[in-house]
Amino acid sequence: MSWAIEGARTRDRFGLGILLGMSQASMTSTLDGEWAQVCSHMRDEIGEAAFDSWFKPMAVHSVDAGTANICVPTRFMRDWIANNYLNQIRALWSSLNHQITDVEIIVTNTQSGHGILAQASQNARQAQGDPAQSMQKTPVQAQGAPSYGRPQEMPNLADQLGAQLDPRYTFDNFVVGKPNEFAHAASKRVAEADIPPFNPLFLYGGVGLGKTHLMHAIAHHMRLVHPNRTVVYLSAEKFMYRFIRALREQKTVDFKEQFRSVDMLLIDDVQFIAGKESTQEELFHTFNSLVDQGRQIVLSADKSPSDIEGLEDRLKSRLNHGLVADLHATTYELRLGILLSKAEQLGVELPSKVTEFLAYKIASNVRELEGALNRIVAHSQLVGRPITLETSQEVLHDLLRANDRRVTIEEIQKKVAEHFNIRVSDMHSARRARSVARPRQIAMYLSKQLTSRSLPEIGRKFGGRDHTTVMHAVKKVEELGLHDRDFAEDVELLRRMLGGVG
Repeated sequence: MSWAIEGARTRDRFGLGILLGMSQASMTSTLDGEWAQVCSHMRDEIGEAAFDSWFKPMAVHSVDAGTANICVPTRFMRDWIANNYLNQIRALWSSLNHQITDVEIIVTNTQSGHGILAQASQNARQAQGDPAQSMQKTPVQAQGAPSYGRPQEMPNLADQLGAQLDPRYTFDNFVVGKPNEFAHAASKRVAEADIPPFNPLFLYGGVGLGKTHLMHAIAHHMRLVHPNRTVVYLSAEKFMYRFIRALREQKTVDFKEQFRSVDMLLIDDVQFIAGKESTQEELFHTFNSLVDQGRQIVLSADKSPSDIEGLEDRLKSRLNHGLVADLHATTYELRLGILLSKAEQLGVELPSKVTEFLAYKIASNVRELEGALNRIVAHSQLVGRPITLETSQEVLHDLLRANDRRVTIEEIQKKVAEHFNIRVSDMHSARRARSVARPRQIAMYLSKQLTSRSLPEIGRKFGGRDHTTVMHAVKKVEELGLHDRDFAEDVELLRRMLGGVG
C-alpha cells in the first residue's frame, strides 16, 4: 500500500470519526499513527543520524483548532526544527489529514516519551471538569525561561552568564578538509563524550578559519545530547567584564560560584586577556576548580598558548596540559567545498567558473569568502541579473583589489619563523642572538615592503619596538642583500611565498 493511499484512508477515517463523535482514545491513536507516518517519511528524507538528533526527542503534545502542537525539550531544538523542517512536517501531516491545518513546535518540560498518549487520560479528565483546558497549549513564551531539562534556575544561569549561540554554527554546517580535520575531530570527541577525554581542548588559528564555529557546534551538541547539563559559552572579553563588575559590586563570591558550577565552559579569544593579571588569575582558579570536578573546558585563541605574549606561565602550562588543536589556512579544495555547501544552503546554483574564481581569489579566511558569496547572491536577487563571472568581478571589485595585495604582518612573521625554524614568539622577544635577530629583521623588512603599515605600527607588532629599530632592520637587510647572494635569494623566496598569500 503506498504512503499516499494510506494517507487518504487516514483522512477519511479521521473525518468520519469527528462526525460520529470519535472518543479521546481513538483520536489519540489516530494522531499518533499519523505522526508515526510523518516521522517515517522524514527519516527516509533526512537520514538516520539527523532523524535521531532532531525527531526522536519530539512528541505530539496536543491539538487545538486544527493546529497540532509538537513538544521538544529545548528552545534551541524548537528554533532549529522550525527553521529547517517545519514546512515539510506541516505539508506531510496536512496530506494525511485535512483536519490538521497547521503545526507548531513548542517547548515543554513534560518529555515523558509517550507523547499524546501520556496526555490522553489527563486531557479527558480536564475536559470533564473544564472543557477550555482539554487541549491546553504550553508555548515557550508562556514559560518565561527556556528549558534545557534542568530545574528552571539552571537554564537561567547559562543564559545569564553566556552569550547566545548562533544556530548556523553546527557540526552539520562545518565543511571539513585537511586544514581543519584534526580540530573538527577533537571538537566532536569532546561534544559526544560523557567524561572529558582531554581537558582543556584548546583551538587556535587565524581569523575566520572556524574556531568560533566549532565552539558553538560543541555547545549546541552538548545541550542537545545532555539537556540536563549547564553549558556556558562566552568570549574572554565578556568573562573579564563580568569579573570586573563582580569586583565593583562586591559580588565576587557569587561570580566564582556561578562559573565554577557549570558542566561545560567555552571561552573564545583567550588572547584578549593577555596582560590582564587579575582576570588571568580568576580564570586560572576557575580552570582548576572545573578540572578537579571533571567538568569540560574548551578555549580558543588566534595563537597557540605558548605563543600568546602576556599570558602567565602557570596559565600557559594549564592550557597546554590538554589537547591543543590548530586550524590551518584553508586550501583551494576546502574553499571550493565551503562555497558549494553555502550555495546549497542559500538555494542558489553557482556557475563553476564563479566558484573556482572565488576559491582562488579569496583565500584569506572563510568569513570573507562567505561574505563575498552573500554579496553576489544578494546582487543577483535584488537587481535580477544572473550570476556570472563578469557580474561577480563587478560586485566584488573592492574586495578583490584588497585581496590582490593583502598580506598581514602576522602572516609575514609566521612564514619567516617557519622558514628559519624559530618560534613566532621570538619575533616579539628581546632575544638578540643572530639566529633570532636576523629573521626578525627580515620580517620587519618584508612588512615594510609588502604592507601599507607605517614604521611605528610595524615596530609595535614586533614587541613594541621603536620605529628607528625598523628603519635599521630595513637598511641592514638591503645591505646584506647586496653582498650575500644566498641571503638575497632567501629574502626573495620569502617575498614570492608571501606574494601568493591573500
